[in-house]
Amino acid sequence: MSSAVGPDPAETPEERRFLSTAEAAALERELLEDYRFGRQQLVELCGHASAVAVTKVFPLPALSRKQRTVLVVCGPEQNGAVGLVCARHLRVFEYEPTIFYPTRSLDLLHRDLTTQCEKMDIPFLSYLPTEVQLINDAYGLVVDAVLGPGVEPGEVGGPCTRALATLKLLSIPLVSLDIPSGWDAETGGDAEDGLRPDVLVSLAAPKRCAGRFSGRHHFVAGRFVPDDVRRKFALRLPGYTGTDCVAAL
Repeated sequence: MSSAVGPDPAETPEERRFLSTAEAAALERELLEDYRFGRQQLVELCGHASAVAVTKVFPLPALSRKQRTVLVVCGPEQNGAVGLVCARHLRVFEYEPTIFYPTRSLDLLHRDLTTQCEKMDIPFLSYLPTEVQLINDAYGLVVDAVLGPGVEPGEVGGPCTRALATLKLLSIPLVSLDIPSGWDAETGGDAEDGLRPDVLVSLAAPKRCAGRFSGRHHFVAGRFVPDDVRRKFALRLPGYTGTDCVAAL
């Protein structure tokens, strides 16, 4: 876990820990176009790894029954799709997820992932309580899958914006996927007044704003990134242990 403002100036350009927004988009294009990964495949890999990261920090045997309840808040863009997959895998791992998905995407992938969660009897909230203590009492932790890099709160509608305002006030642990929702992916702008997650799961590779993350645990979920792609983007990331799909930073 790093708490620096950005990449260490002492690092050479060949050894970077963070990607700019443009570089992250280029890396994703490389996976989709050159390596022929499918969009659903990438979302599945990231969602599964995000659920595994949750299990690393909050291992099931150490949790009370109440602490096993997880609220997954999803937005209508790709991060929301990753959140839906994360919720499904948490259910497989015997946690008790509930999903709040206020602005549902008409995208076929989102609809398919929603159906999978519904078929597994994962409950969907029709509204998010405005009384913060009700959420603190009902759930052991929250997964933030509302906004991804380059997505502004105003782009996803009022319900998501109101949900983020509520998440800022919670006292239970918060896990953000890829970037904390509402942060500027480059500068970490809004880091002081925005969400302050306890856990950050960087997808594929950490974005520049991750340098401002000061929570307890930072994981990278990018074992699926081929070595040639990692070298092309000059990423210096930790090694993965055994068969783990996430690595602690």
